[in-house]
Amino acid sequence: MTRFRTVDLLVTVLIGAAFGVAFLGYGQLYTLISPLTAAFKPAEGLLAGIWFLPAMLAALIVRKPGAALLAEMIAAVLEMLLGGQWGWGTVVSGLLQGGGVELAFLLTRYRRYTLPVAILGGVLAAGLEWVWERFAYYPEMSGLYAGAMLGFFLLSGAVLCGVLGWVAARALTATGAVDSLAAGRERARAAQA
Repeated sequence: MTRFRTVDLLVTVLIGAAFGVAFLGYGQLYTLISPLTAAFKPAEGLLAGIWFLPAMLAALIVRKPGAALLAEMIAAVLEMLLGGQWGWGTVVSGLLQGGGVELAFLLTRYRRYTLPVAILGGVLAAGLEWVWERFAYYPEMSGLYAGAMLGFFLLSGAVLCGVLGWVAARALTATGAVDSLAAGRERARAAQA
């Protein structure tokens, strides 16, 4: 259960690398919408859940302890190395986001890969990331605004990471593209039953 096969490691690395590159573009979205969120900065929290997706996809597809954290760290480090706008803060974020998703699956002893667990992973990742951002990026934010931002982070983590990640993993598994991985083998067993 805990040992990574070569294919598990390759898929985890590919997920992280693909998102690391994609995150450069996603980061620019924050620049584009800054005029819209200037009046109510906490609304940026609604976009947060996308940042946690590499961890969620790796967890749901590879299903090995550490896959979520590894994929998220690869995405974060690659984004930083490619010139991402948050520099080393990106690596801290990757550690917290991947750790939050990892924690949700650890709580089930890596035995349940259901929608509720995925939502929990998104919420935990969002909560940890909010703590980092609150003090690293928004120390001047009022308590009311910080609370609103937390609410938006948690909602985004639940929906954009948890639900979207779970749907994307199921859709990818249904194609047969990951049949050699744990998620694909589970699908094959369910089809035979």
